[in-house]
Amino acid sequence: MFRSFHTAKSDSPSMPAAPQPAPAAKSAPLPLSQFKAADAAPTQKARPKTDTHLALKGHLHQKLLEALNLSKLDSVSPADLRRDIATLAARHLQEEGRVMPAQPFQRLVDELLDEVLGLGPLEPLLADPSVSDILVNGIDHVFVERNGILERSDTRFHNERHLLRIIDKIVSSVGRRIDESQPWVDARLEDGSRVNAIIRPCAIDGPSLSIRKFSRHPLRMDKLVETGAMTASAAAFLSAAAKGRLNTLISGGTGSGKTTLLNAISAYADPRHRIVTIEDAAELQLQQEHVVRLETRPSNSEGKGRITQRDLIINALRMRPDRIIVGEVRGNEAFDMLQAMNTGHDGSMTTIHANTARDALSRLEQMVAMCGGDIPLSVIRAQIASGLQLVVQTSRLSDGRRRVVSISEVTGLDGDTILMQDIFVFRRSGVDDDGTVLGQMYATGVRPNCLEILKSAGLDLPEDTFRIREGAR
Repeated sequence: MFRSFHTAKSDSPSMPAAPQPAPAAKSAPLPLSQFKAADAAPTQKARPKTDTHLALKGHLHQKLLEALNLSKLDSVSPADLRRDIATLAARHLQEEGRVMPAQPFQRLVDELLDEVLGLGPLEPLLADPSVSDILVNGIDHVFVERNGILERSDTRFHNERHLLRIIDKIVSSVGRRIDESQPWVDARLEDGSRVNAIIRPCAIDGPSLSIRKFSRHPLRMDKLVETGAMTASAAAFLSAAAKGRLNTLISGGTGSGKTTLLNAISAYADPRHRIVTIEDAAELQLQQEHVVRLETRPSNSEGKGRITQRDLIINALRMRPDRIIVGEVRGNEAFDMLQAMNTGHDGSMTTIHANTARDALSRLEQMVAMCGGDIPLSVIRAQIASGLQLVVQTSRLSDGRRRVVSISEVTGLDGDTILMQDIFVFRRSGVDDDGTVLGQMYATGVRPNCLEILKSAGLDLPEDTFRIREGAR
């Protein structure tokens, strides 16, 4: 594994288990079983990293980079690599006459293994299920979000080069690049977590990294009801809308839960349907078997080879899809998405950034107009009115919780005005002493026009689904 081993392990003797560096050379070797994975206790608070500890880890990491045969890294088991790292660390500590108890030594080996195989100091945060966002503002300012609340983490990087190496490892794994000529990038981790990185010269105070983690177990509709994101009646309606192939637009601000809701709704799509997903960075977690996932590609260092969402949507129309799901519309691809919704790809879905359902339609108009061709506004609005059936608005409340705040139906066109009616709305009633937003989602009493479509698909919702509850007015 080390560079001194020029052949496979079978050609050279194995390295001995790492000896404990204290108190003398005759100390018994540390058994391999002591070296637990870094995620063994993911919910524990990150331990403070002192300057001395960071300097030691940085020095040992550099020695590892010089000693490891990186070309054979993929062929070596993590257990063997852990043993080799422990051996090198123990020898270095003994040479310097430093004493380190078994538990801190175990943590040091875990961190070095994370540096070699993973994302270094970010690994414990990625393994912590209570962390939903990781925000790195330079080498020693790392924040995490837990339960909608931001808090400072003790995680630190050795220096700026260390952080840049972690960023480069992330973006290069998905075939993207980041450098002075292209100082920002959107990428993803293997599990679909969304990543954005920006470096100098645009990031004045040093590299910045944002990671929006995705749950290993996607939230289903019943879980959203359980957490109070919506009512059971609203969830039943959205589930029926997915089964009945209603075209749906999910709107909301940044971090309001649009993609989470899109995943939950899409779970009710017919598993026999061929679904094509299109995203800038693949993060959708569809449960169906017949799914084709497409991802955009940025231009190369010569400014060529860029593939946009619009390119992928146009290509998807030739792939015989039953439904097309676009992770988020941001530009002129909105025109092609509307064309798909109006040409037989019923049940298509997408998300958009907007503060209200009405604003979502206005933004959609602007995006379609961006495609050029001098399309009259009346034609654009007619396309929206005929292509969309539902607009679902999400919001991140002041207490950090994410809620569905309205479910609206697009009912048609009156002159140049797109008609909408609210089916479910969330009404706030105040804030308690702990800052928790009080309120409840209610049915407005309006009977949706799309019920006829749902009935023709064999979906009969209970009559009281849309009934105004007592105290709702």
